[in-house]
Amino acid sequence: MTATAPAPTQPAVTPSHFGLAVLALATGGFAIGTTEFVTMGVLPQIADGVEVSIPSAGHLISSYALGVVIGAPVLAYFGARLPRRGLLIGLMAAYALFNALSAVSTSFEMLFVFRFLDGLPHGIYFGVASLVAASMASPERKGRAVASVMLGLSVANVVGVPAATWLGQQVGWRAVFLLVAVMAVVTVVMTVLFVPSVPGDPDAKGRRELAAFTKSQVWLTLAIGAIGFGGMFALMSYIAKTVTETGGLHESAVPVFLLAFGLGMVFGTWVAGELARWSILKSLVVGSLGMAAALLGYAALAPFGWAALPMAFLVTSLGSVLVVNLQLRLMDVAGEAQTLGAAMNHASLNVANALGAWLGGLVIAAGYGYRAPALVGVGLSLAGFVVLLISGWLALRRAAQSVSQSVGQSVEPVR
Repeated sequence: MTATAPAPTQPAVTPSHFGLAVLALATGGFAIGTTEFVTMGVLPQIADGVEVSIPSAGHLISSYALGVVIGAPVLAYFGARLPRRGLLIGLMAAYALFNALSAVSTSFEMLFVFRFLDGLPHGIYFGVASLVAASMASPERKGRAVASVMLGLSVANVVGVPAATWLGQQVGWRAVFLLVAVMAVVTVVMTVLFVPSVPGDPDAKGRRELAAFTKSQVWLTLAIGAIGFGGMFALMSYIAKTVTETGGLHESAVPVFLLAFGLGMVFGTWVAGELARWSILKSLVVGSLGMAAALLGYAALAPFGWAALPMAFLVTSLGSVLVVNLQLRLMDVAGEAQTLGAAMNHASLNVANALGAWLGGLVIAAGYGYRAPALVGVGLSLAGFVVLLISGWLALRRAAQSVSQSVGQSVEPVR
């Protein structure tokens, strides 16, 4: 009887200092998270600056999201074979450039274009950074390593977004994008210093990467994020006006609500790493249903000002559980198309960004008020949960079929 070789317990790549390497990757997430979410906090200032209405300025959020959706598969297609550290450096250098150009835009149309271009590196950065982090950790710590990278995005909403929102209110929205450009440059330097050289996939070919799109579970997982996560963005995109007009609070309360969103993301990301050890699919159920309930709670409490603050924390806590476990599930179901699978998570989440901002703007423009986007979010979260049920049912059915086939093959006919 041949002994089965034990599963590998050592990381594929060993950095000189694991903590600093992960910090470098998370710093990139911090820069990306700041610019992605701060637009929502300074949306009134941007609207005034480029002389458009609030719903029209909301299209800038959708423009960035569209860049993420297009950039993730295109850059993954061409970048899968490239050395991963070099790819991360190039992506963050581009991020610095397009944020700087956003800061000097002189019209809505120009800003719209640069926000689109700025979104292009977003998805593949998180995808490649997640793969690099996973390669530096032992297999049983992979979920925690990926969550640590995603923590940069969460911490951005605790520190970066409230601080940048305050800066935009005091100095002007252009200073926000210049600040993010500096953060991106810092990430480049830290990546050069601390992230080990990680080769790309020498066997990766565009056709093999695109083969991920032939897998039904990839599409279903993307749909869970694209639809279900839209609920959070429907609320967050218009949070400034929801706090001041619906809640009756002063403009200075907006950074506090953004801080609650950020603290929720940090807490939810930490919890997600632990829940991943329990069950990725069950964690997705918790995230989907929990976020729907929290959005409903926010809609109910929004007119009462500060009473809605705990709901803001819960919305992003449960949303972050969803994000991290969707990332891990995509890395699993994509098979050999690891780069594309990892990158497409944030593409789907930015479809959610665009969808949530668009639907939220529609109900506001229709005269339903600034509380209506949270109710739209409830519907999106529940719709994502329905897709999750379909995905889970298909996965269980396929597992049962595999077990049945294995049993059938192992039984020898009676002679």
